[in-house]
Amino acid sequence: MRHPELRERLRIAPAVPDADPVMTMNTPPAIGMDDMAAPADRPLVPAAVLVAFVMGAEPGILLTRRTAHLNKHAGQVSFPGGRIDPGDATPEAAALREAQEEVALDPGSVELAGRMGDYMTGTGYRITPVIGLLPDGIELAALNLTPSPAEVEAVFAFSLSVLMDPDAPERRRAHLAGRWREFWVWPHPEHYIWGATAAILVNLAERLRRS
Repeated sequence: MRHPELRERLRIAPAVPDADPVMTMNTPPAIGMDDMAAPADRPLVPAAVLVAFVMGAEPGILLTRRTAHLNKHAGQVSFPGGRIDPGDATPEAAALREAQEEVALDPGSVELAGRMGDYMTGTGYRITPVIGLLPDGIELAALNLTPSPAEVEAVFAFSLSVLMDPDAPERRRAHLAGRWREFWVWPHPEHYIWGATAAILVNLAERLRRS
């Protein structure tokens, strides 16, 4: 699957370069939320992640594994991304900045292809997934990514062929933070992909298969 086919399949609303990130975050969620949503009286923190397609011989989605010493989300698999700072003009700007800080991804190498709907998490974030296409025909290793030792332990590409398999993700149930939760898990030989990252991947896969 190359750039033209991906663009056609995604059919995501185009990014709005001059949009106010706060206003964007206050729109109703188009993806949904996890089953442990934040209390209604707690303001949701605007955040953005970069859902980047690595377009090598076997295309995949760029993912990272957080370092074990972080106070939040330690050791978890995630997209590059984080909070939308006051200096970020848009979710796109925030996602590109975070990806550069976390794995040294050159913002100029990313072709922005739109946004997915926001996703609310039980930890109090409202995440805007920003879609990006990396250079066609370039393998992950050739991108010369350098994980930030303070934040990222590993960088890898999650196979697009697995993403497109409707039987790949599993719905699991576990007792977490004092209550039972249900969540998605994607198969991987080395990494445990669950939570908001897994849910966003599920919705991305559904969008790609529908088109």
